[in-house]
Parts: sequence; structure tokens; C-alpha cells
Amino acid sequence: MTRPPVAVAITGGIGAGKSEALRSFARHGAATVSSDEIVHELLRRDDVRRVVVERFGNGVVGPDGQLDRGAIGTVVFNDREQLRWLEELLHPLVSVEYLQWRDQLAHLPQPPQVCVTEVPLLYESGGEERFDRVVVITAPEAVRRSRSDVAVEEREQWLLPDEEKVSRADYAFVNSGSLEELDGFVGSVMEDLTR
Repeated sequence: MTRPPVAVAITGGIGAGKSEALRSFARHGAATVSSDEIVHELLRRDDVRRVVVERFGNGVVGPDGQLDRGAIGTVVFNDREQLRWLEELLHPLVSVEYLQWRDQLAHLPQPPQVCVTEVPLLYESGGEERFDRVVVITAPEAVRRSRSDVAVEEREQWLLPDEEKVSRADYAFVNSGSLEELDGFVGSVMEDLTR
């Protein structure tokens, strides 16, 4: 009987380097998926689209008939109540998709030893209990601002502070240096997880 992959979540603030860390885990042999990718897929589903349009109106539909993530972002990041509604709609659906993916990995003839998911709102959504290990990626505010074209302060006012995330995590890394340094950190985490 093969054992299921060790389930790892990557979390951290906007512009900290979560996506880069996820790519690094993939290079080191982990199976990876991003919550953002799952959300993209969900927003293409007719049932989700219908409910979102009912709530936010036709202004969130792009010229191609698909939901426009930018327009949705404008609605929800200016209205805490709308953001909460969208999170309550999407988080359970993301969880179902993620758990199905993880289950499929476990049933492969040669399952990966580690599967890693980027979950920006891991602690905020109470999702940490679905994972065996948590990795927090942080970076100084000036570095995060330079990496992100979204308003970091506006969006992060609703998030847990980095210090709290770090105190709850199994692994933490301050991503203020080179990609090689991030890759070295990920390599050491992978070594630890596959012992």
C-alpha cells in the first residue's frame, strides 16, 4: 500500500513570492496546484457564473461572455460584505476541487511523495486543517510592493499579519533575496518532507 502524498500548503502576503515558491516545489518533484488556478476554472463554470452575475450584475461579464476577474476584484475589494459573500461561495468549491485532485494523486500507480498547493487565504479561511504541513513565505513590504501591481495595503488590511502566520507554520522563509535562495529553502523543505 503506497502512502498518500504529504499535503503542503504555501501561504503568505501579496507579492511575497508564493507562486515562485510553488514553481520551485514543482522543480523539486512535488505535484503542485494553485488555488488561483482552481478559482479560474470555477469562474468558467456556468453554475458559478450564474450566481456571481445574479449578485454583482452584468458589469462583471467580459466581452467574451466570461466573468471578468478584474471587474469582480473592483467590486469585492471595495466592499467587505461582497468579498465575504464571494469567499463563502468559492472557498468550499475550491476545497472540493483540491481534495479531489489530492485523492487522484494518492491513487496513481506511483504517487508523488509531496503535493503542494498555494493557498493565499489559508488561515483566514480556516483551511489549515486540510494540510499536513504549512509553508509561509514573507517579504518586506517594500519588496512586496515592487513585485505586485495590486494595492497591497488595501487588500491586506483583512489578512492575518505575517508574524501570526509564521508562528503557526511548520516552515517559514523571508523571500527578499535571489530565486536561488528561495530554491535552496524549498529544496531543504523537500528533503525534510521526504525523509
